[in-house]
Amino acid sequence: MSDADGTWISLFSGGKDSSWALYRALEEGLDVSHLVTVHPTGDSYMYHVPATDLAALAADSTGIPLIDVEPADFEAEETVDSGAQGDAELEPLEAALVDLDRELEEGIAGVTAGAVESEYQTSRIEAMCDRLGCELFAPLWQEDPRDLVDAMLEAGFEIAIIQVAAHGLDESWLGRTLDHDAIRELEALNEEYGVHILGEGGEFETLVLDGPHMERRIDLEYETEWDGTRGRLEITDARLE
Repeated sequence: MSDADGTWISLFSGGKDSSWALYRALEEGLDVSHLVTVHPTGDSYMYHVPATDLAALAADSTGIPLIDVEPADFEAEETVDSGAQGDAELEPLEAALVDLDRELEEGIAGVTAGAVESEYQTSRIEAMCDRLGCELFAPLWQEDPRDLVDAMLEAGFEIAIIQVAAHGLDESWLGRTLDHDAIRELEALNEEYGVHILGEGGEFETLVLDGPHMERRIDLEYETEWDGTRGRLEITDARLE
């Protein structure tokens, strides 16, 4: 792979962080030729898990081809070392990028990632890019969370919360739009319970329904599942408007 030639590949889940990395890459003029979505079948140390099947709709809306990576079950067991688990989860993604590099006329110049604070994830993605000889574009990395979410909203991102798993976040947050009112409440919950306002510790997961990088908005129909401490949206229908 060449650092100068080739196109860019965006690691993409449809959530706010990977979508922001894609949007920023496009704003920077990077030639993003493909999106890549990994579909874990269980709990994952490395990847956004819920509703990754909706990434295909988001990809259609961006007009950028999507490559799906569906490796074996990622669900970690108590006996599995977390470091080894993360390395194992990365292998199918790296294999897919190697294949894609061979197929592209000028190869892959770089990869975009939506990591914010996770050294666990970022160090592994950086090492993968080093092995592949390509660059890493991680525009959210170690940026101020409030500045990031304000920038997302100012740019016109419509962000829905699709899963919650943190003390202080109840069923009313499921399906809620992450707007300025929600951010103020999350800041209060951060003070009281330590909830990260970007959900960085897995406190909540999101789906971007609309944004300046998308031609058509995603419309969802859903039911909520709540077990008393955590919950998620059960998507019953999704389409592009």
